[in-house]
This record gives sequence, C-alpha cells and structure tokens, in this order.
Amino acid sequence: MECAAKGRGTRCIGPARRRCGRCGAVAYCSVSHQISHWNDHKGECKRLEQQMKCVDVLNNFPFTFSEEATVQVCERQESRCSFFSKRGVHRVGMWMGECSCGLSAASFDRSRSNNDGWGLPSIMCPCSGPSSPLSKHLCSWKGYYEWRNIPLDSPVALLLHWPLTIYYASLVAGFGSFNSEINNKFCIHYLGPEKELLQLAVFGELRALFPGVQMHMELIGPEIPPHRDGEKIDLCNYAHCSDSDCICKSSSEKFSWSACTVRSSSVTLQLHRGFYHERYRDIAKDSFPHLVIAPNAGIAAYSSWSSTIELIKETNVPAIFSDYCEEACHLAASCIGTITGCPPRFPIQLNPFRQPLVVEGSALYLPCYSNCFLFGM
Repeated sequence: MECAAKGRGTRCIGPARRRCGRCGAVAYCSVSHQISHWNDHKGECKRLEQQMKCVDVLNNFPFTFSEEATVQVCERQESRCSFFSKRGVHRVGMWMGECSCGLSAASFDRSRSNNDGWGLPSIMCPCSGPSSPLSKHLCSWKGYYEWRNIPLDSPVALLLHWPLTIYYASLVAGFGSFNSEINNKFCIHYLGPEKELLQLAVFGELRALFPGVQMHMELIGPEIPPHRDGEKIDLCNYAHCSDSDCICKSSSEKFSWSACTVRSSSVTLQLHRGFYHERYRDIAKDSFPHLVIAPNAGIAAYSSWSSTIELIKETNVPAIFSDYCEEACHLAASCIGTITGCPPRFPIQLNPFRQPLVVEGSALYLPCYSNCFLFGM
C-alpha cells in the first residue's frame, strides 16, 4: 500500500501504515502527509467510508477457494502466482497473463499458438457445449457453474469473467431477449482490450451464453499490434481442456484461428488498433453496434476518453463500462456527466460476474476486482 500523498510534495518517510480514521480506505506514511492530503481526500472520504462497509459483499463468492483468492491475497498470505501454481496453471495456456511474472499484452503474438487451452481436465472446464439450454437468465457464479456442471473448486471463473461480463452487460442494457431488431445477430464494439488479447479463446463461451445468435465483436484499442490491425478471428469451438481423448480434440470441435464458414461459427472477433473515436467511422460502415462495452475502462484516468464519450453520446448506442472498484466508477460517472451534461443512463451496480481474485497492489484498502462494478450511458 502506497502513501495516498505520494508524489504531492515532500518525500515519503516510510511505509504507509497510518490509515484514515474515518474511511479506513487510504493510508499515509506520516501525520504531515495525511494533513497535506486532506483537501484532496475530504471529497471522497465519506464515499469511501460507505464503500468500506461493503467489503464482505465484494469478497462474497461461492467457490471453495474464495478466502484464499480474496482475504489471503489482500493480506499477502497468498499471491496470484501462488494461487495459480497450486492449481497447476501458472503461466499455462490462457493463464499466461494473469500474474505479474506472466506475459503482457505486448506478447500477444508469441503466445498466440498456445493461448487457446484451459490446461485443466474436462471435468473442470467448459470445453464443449452445455448439456442443457439456459432456462432463465444467469445472475450468479453459482448459477453458471451449476448450469455448466463445473465443480466449485474450478478456477475457470478467473478467465470466464470476460464473456460472463459481456452476457450480464447485455442484460443491464436491455438485451435480455433478442428481438427482431437484432435478427439473430448481435454486434458489440469492445473497447480497450489488453489482457484479453492473451485469452481470446475464452470468448468461445459466448456460443453457449447466446445460443442461436451470431455474435460479432469488434475489438478496438491501442494495445493491438499494428500488423494485426483488421485481422478476423472465427471461434469455431470452445477453449479446449488438457484431456487427450476429450471430444474437444476431435477434428470437428478443435479450436481454430483460421476462417470458418458462417454456418459453423457463431462468434467472430475482428481486431482494430487505435482509439475508438479515431476508428469508429470506418468500422461502423460495415458493423454498426447494438452495444458498446468497455471493460476496466478507467475513464477518469485517461483524457482520451473524452472524445470517445462524445462519440457514444452522438451515436446514442447503449454503452456499458466496468471498473475495478466503486470509487473509480463514481469518478467516471462524474466525468461522463461533465462531458455529456447528463448522468449515466445505467447506475453503478456490482457485477455478479466480477473476477473472483483480488487485484494485487491496490491503492486502496478497499478490495478491487477486474470488472467489479458496471455502469453505463
């Protein structure tokens, strides 16, 4: 935990062990730094105090590993690396980018041929289609695991939070039942992919979550390598397991990055390098979106969002954003209000499909999770 006043004057004199007595969410290295930071902190202190009261809710997951992945990581009894090592997936397949010692999005090309697998036995992962169709909307990790017949000791939720967040965002935006306007094709503009670029095969799960629907996602962001700009990827199957004799290894089910026929593919991804407001006109000519999704957006942290927010307002397409904590969403909502003159259409709400492994090195004592909260315009 860093001193909340770091870099705002005099140098820190030691570890940040003096927590704010009111909210308990920030810490300081000294009394003098706490006093000097008060003018900045007083506007957020009460909000953070309320958010700290919800820590137990944030950490509430149904998995057998929940305490290990939340409280123990926060208290540094465990780390992301040790968590994955105990499960035999440290730096394996799609797990490569999930810890600080793994690959980064810049390594997208090098891992491309090896990032399509779970590295887990078939009983522990969704490597083939569901045994039964969805009978009702999913609203919890427990419900999803029961539907897909996955045991609660399986860590696959740590990667599946990407497609499940897309699924839940579509419900929040009002696409719970696909009508004639969509006509069995659902187009999403997905902004700012980073870590997902190492885990694209996990989006094959959208086939199960949106049965009978042709899912098309335009992934737009500066982390996409220049020579991959415009590349199209058809996900013809589910990410495969580690069992050599599983059906997911058969020729008809095998994962392929090569082009598939339209009939055999229900999930298509297309990559675009650059910022959304710079690339939108060309992309939308052939692929106008039903929904815009921006995971872990960081709207208040990056000035480039201003032009994108103005564009989204102009197009009037529903847009759902996520971020790591409620405070980040609050700051983002304020930015959106300033830019558009309107409050967000979709209020800040906890994402039931947030990643169930706490982010290490958070600037707050408040636990942070990938895709933790959703809101939108």
